[in-house]
Amino acid sequence: MENNKLAPEQKAAAVIVSLGAEKASKIYKHLSESDIEKLTIEVAKLGHITPEQLEEVLDEFYKTCLTQKVVTDGGMEYARAVLEKAFGESAAQTLLDKLAKSMKMRPFEFIRKSSVKNLFSFLQHERPQTIALILSYADSDQAAAVISEIPKEKRIQVVECVARMESASPEAIKIVEESLKKKFENILTTEDFTTIGGIDYIADVMNHMDRSNEKYIFDELGKTDEELADTIRKKMFVFEDIVSMDNRSIQRFIRECDVKDIVYALKGSDDTIKDLVFANVSSRMAESIQSDLDVTVNVRLRDVEEAQQRIVGVIRRLEEAGELIIVKSGKDEIIA
Repeated sequence: MENNKLAPEQKAAAVIVSLGAEKASKIYKHLSESDIEKLTIEVAKLGHITPEQLEEVLDEFYKTCLTQKVVTDGGMEYARAVLEKAFGESAAQTLLDKLAKSMKMRPFEFIRKSSVKNLFSFLQHERPQTIALILSYADSDQAAAVISEIPKEKRIQVVECVARMESASPEAIKIVEESLKKKFENILTTEDFTTIGGIDYIADVMNHMDRSNEKYIFDELGKTDEELADTIRKKMFVFEDIVSMDNRSIQRFIRECDVKDIVYALKGSDDTIKDLVFANVSSRMAESIQSDLDVTVNVRLRDVEEAQQRIVGVIRRLEEAGELIIVKSGKDEIIA
């Protein structure tokens, strides 16, 4: 790996590889089909990791397993005593906090196992407030796909409801949940209020939206609440934001992108972005891209938008893996 920092999914893949096929197959038996698919893809992509990286991952895995066991055997206080003795007070607290977070059961768990098609069928006739509440517990890519299918007049209302959402009482969540999933019980946390939705979440949803729907939603939302639309947009990373990236990060994502996507994306971009891309590729590649731009004509707007979205997807994936830095709204502080 080029970077010492492994993403969580890469760590999981490293553990599976280190266990060997026989032991790994026993773990696979306890995973859902979607988790098996994701994990298998990460194993295939893993490539080379250093002995130091593997040792660090396995050490973290061992501590997590130990934490789970001592909590199950003797409760949180017993676990705290054992872990403090083994790893020190600070490390013990970190392990317990991490475990407590993963043990919290989230409302509407069943929706994350549903297909987008079924989820849309399930929600399409609900009120915007109800759809917003449920989608606030969905994965952001699920929520984006569902919002894209909602009729246009209701779509803006749902986005606005999610953005304005801050908290909901356990009682309100339970009423909605029981009406949608009667067999789904006892999953609320003991917290008085649960943080849901909000600007950060809807920005993540919009980052997964296709470009045409993204533009439509912002245009319409801007007519009714320009300040809210601007606040959401500033939390997002869109294709045009590559102008805020440093040269190293631009060079990094370009290496991962299909050249055809770069050509199509630039076809719908202004000269500032084109110049930035050309400045961060070799002269030979710049000539090749310019040549393709010259002969690529009559390109559909949809194709341009999809190419730009794929590039944004590459950038977000590399950022999550810690391989590049993106700055949103100029508010991130960078230390050289």
